[in-house]
Amino acid sequence: MPLPKLTRLEVRIMETLWSKGPCSIRQLLEAFPEDERLAYTTVQTVVYRLEAKKAVKRSGKFSNAHVFEAAISRDSAQHRMIDDLVALFGGRRLPIVTHLIESGKLTPEELREARAALKKAVHRRNTKKEKPE
Repeated sequence: MPLPKLTRLEVRIMETLWSKGPCSIRQLLEAFPEDERLAYTTVQTVVYRLEAKKAVKRSGKFSNAHVFEAAISRDSAQHRMIDDLVALFGGRRLPIVTHLIESGKLTPEELREARAALKKAVHRRNTKKEKPE
């Protein structure tokens, strides 16, 4: 089954579920900063939409409140969003990577991790080429 496409608000709610674990609607609502607080029914509607998209599932009930948990991983959701971003660039990845590097928005740690990932990917490709078919 393909991963669901998530809106910004859906991602914010998913972030809470990924970081805090199973939550009720009230707990999700209270995770928003005071100055960005939404209506209870807004959060409830978004959670029900996420449930319809199979991104969250009901994991129990506490008193009369349903408890929801993430049904998809943070990594898989991020990969879907990145793939959507790349698609906006006609499948061209280099402009995105170049912008991230040149903008100075990557921390030294992120640059180290990117170098290590690149090194690993190159090694995997070289290893694949060496294997006879």
